[in-house]
This record gives sequence, structure tokens and C-alpha cells, in this order.
Amino acid sequence: MRPKIKITITDRRGKICPMAMHCAFPYIDILRYGGTIPGQEKGKAEFCCSDAGTIMVFEAEIVEKKKDERDKADKA
Repeated sequence: MRPKIKITITDRRGKICPMAMHCAFPYIDILRYGGTIPGQEKGKAEFCCSDAGTIMVFEAEIVEKKKDERDKADKA
């Protein structure tokens, strides 16, 4: 079962653009499949939108399941 990923805007100089999710996809995929980003905290990835007119910084992180949710998943 793949983990849930939470994306947070950590810095913003403009409005969100569709390109942001295009930039986010590789980082989310790496986290979902258990990988790590060199130089970044395990389970997290900080990245920026490639649109220079927008300049938005994001953090993607794995959302840990609560114990009762893990128990239900193990029983299923």
C-alpha cells in the first residue's frame, strides 16, 4: 500500500500555476515508492515551480498512518 503524500506551499511570490503539479510529480513518485532525495530529510522533498513569474516553493511529505489505520490495513 502506497503512503499518502501531503503538499504544502512554503513560500510564494505569485499565484499557483498548472506547471506546479508537473514539477511536483517526480518528487511525489520518489516518496511514494520509498525513495529519498539527496540532501533532503527522509520522507520529505522540497521543490520549486519552474515558472519564474510565479516562484512558489513546495514541500511534499509522507503522511504517516495512525496506529488504528495500520491495524485495519494489516487485517485486510
